[in-house]
Formats: sequence, structure tokens, C-alpha cells
Amino acid sequence: MKAAILLKPHTPLAIVDLPVPTPGAGQVLIKVSACGVCRTDLHIIDGELSSPKLPLVCGHQIAGTVEACGPGSTRFAPGAPIGVPWLASACGSCGYCREGRENLCDKAQFTGYTVNGGFAEYTVADERFCFPLPAGFGCLDAAPLLCAGLIGYRALSFAGNARRLGMYGFGAAALVITQAAVYLGKTVYAFTRESAGRDVAVSLGAAWAGAPTDLPPAPLDAAIIFAPAGELVPLALKACAKGGSVICAGIHMSDIPAFPYDILWGERSIRSVANLTRKDGEEFLPLAAAIPIRTSVTVFPLSEINSAVDAHRSGRLKGSAVVQCS
Repeated sequence: MKAAILLKPHTPLAIVDLPVPTPGAGQVLIKVSACGVCRTDLHIIDGELSSPKLPLVCGHQIAGTVEACGPGSTRFAPGAPIGVPWLASACGSCGYCREGRENLCDKAQFTGYTVNGGFAEYTVADERFCFPLPAGFGCLDAAPLLCAGLIGYRALSFAGNARRLGMYGFGAAALVITQAAVYLGKTVYAFTRESAGRDVAVSLGAAWAGAPTDLPPAPLDAAIIFAPAGELVPLALKACAKGGSVICAGIHMSDIPAFPYDILWGERSIRSVANLTRKDGEEFLPLAAAIPIRTSVTVFPLSEINSAVDAHRSGRLKGSAVVQCS
């Protein structure tokens, strides 16, 4: 099979021939139709996330169909549409797992980072951590839901009952989660450097859109930062009302600069989002079908994976780069 692999950080992905993997106990073999490119893939390729498995098949927004089932695998039948997210497995027995916080498990494995991912014609995955694709979505449109959507949804859940919600950085995750937030009755304020991104935000139901340095028309109850830019944290704190929260949704962020205590005072808070749980997927994917959420994708063949990575890095895409693998 054809696969795109990372041999070492700071190098382009190499297209190579690999054997089709054999599913082990409890695993499924998946014929990959599409795999989205995520900012996390860039952090891995650029060496900002340490200790990836090498050589590595990157990619963790995988949509395809079940090709075969390993021993004891009964959850999905051959031919079933299936999605594979970032969380590949967790131990199931540690304190975090027992408390429903498998996203924090110290023995967790991650798709396209510590185990091979989806920039390939085939991949294997633990069936317990896969999801049925939501109704009404083809593989190309479903792929961004499996990280941009899931991590965005987890960040949105951390915003709780916030009525006025800020979105800092308007890439794939904000595009998806703005639709969910509006559907749930929240007033969304979008903050992005690009005027085109502001237009997209308003078209999706945002009540207002401005630059990251702007103050919104009303104080925010919560702000979600999708861009990996630490300098946005003080700006978001300034935009929040007392008791508001700033949620950092990325796996990697540049350093947060020093800021005066008075913009944190008033019981404002800062918290991060780490990975996802299966419960997030069980809640979000049916919601995505009910809304229904519409993703915006630019499709690249597997042979042009590095062009897809470069397009995502440049920020010139309005939506997601998705690699068509078969």
C-alpha cells in the first residue's frame, strides 16, 4: 500500500510502499478514504511535539470503511463506515480512566503520533476507540469532525452555560464549532486577523467579527482560543466579563506573555483542553448530523500530501485540507 511517512522531524513526508497491516485482537483493518490535515500534524512534523514514533504514518482525522476484523472484533462489520480520532487507546484501569478522564491517561496512545495514522491507503485501529461516521456525511466531509470537531466540542463543553462566546482564530475547528454554538443558542463573537475569515464567521451565524486586538460589543462569558498563539490569552482575558473563562484548545501553544493580574482578577480563569474522550465523540457526532454541520474541505491526493501540509501551514485555506487516500 502507499503511505506517507515521517522519517524525522523538519523533513517532508515521504511516499513509500508498506505492507497492508494485519488487524490484531480487537482491531479493525480500515480502508482509508480520507484523512484530514490538522495543526497537530504540523506540530509533529515540525518537532514541536517530542517523541513521536519514527518512522511514522501521520494523520488522525481518519474516515473510511472496515475492510476486515481482527480476532474478537465484533463492534463493526466489514463495509461499515468508520472514523478514527486522535485518541487511539487508553489503559482503562488508572485513576483517570476510572473517573471518565481517559484523555489524561498516562498510558494513552495517539493516532498518527505514537501509533501509525491515516495518511495511507489502509490502517488498523482499536475498535473500542473508533466511531460510526455520522449520518449524512461522506468520508471527505466527515474527516474534519474527527479532530477539529471533537476537540472543538470538548472546548465548547468547557465553556458551560456561557451565553456570549468568543472564538479566537477562525480555522477548521472554529468553523465547525461556531455552527454548533449558534445551534445551541449562544451568541458568537469571532476574532481573526483575516477579513475573509470574519466574513465566513458572520455567514455561519456569528453576531460580530473583528480583529484579535478588538474588544467585542459586549463582554464575553467565555473565550476559546484555537490559534496556537500565547499572546492571545491576555487579549481574551481582557475581553471576558468577571467570572469568565479562557479555554486554550490546542495541544501546543507559544509562550503566554506576562500580563497584569487585574485582567485575571474577578474570578476569571484559564484552562487547557487535552485530547478527547470517547464520550465527546458519542455526544458530538450525532449533534453534527442533527444540526447538520457543514464542513469546508480542500481535497488533495495522497501523492500531494506535502502540498496539503504546506497549504494548512500557510493559513490560506478556509476550512480543512483533506487527503484522499483511496
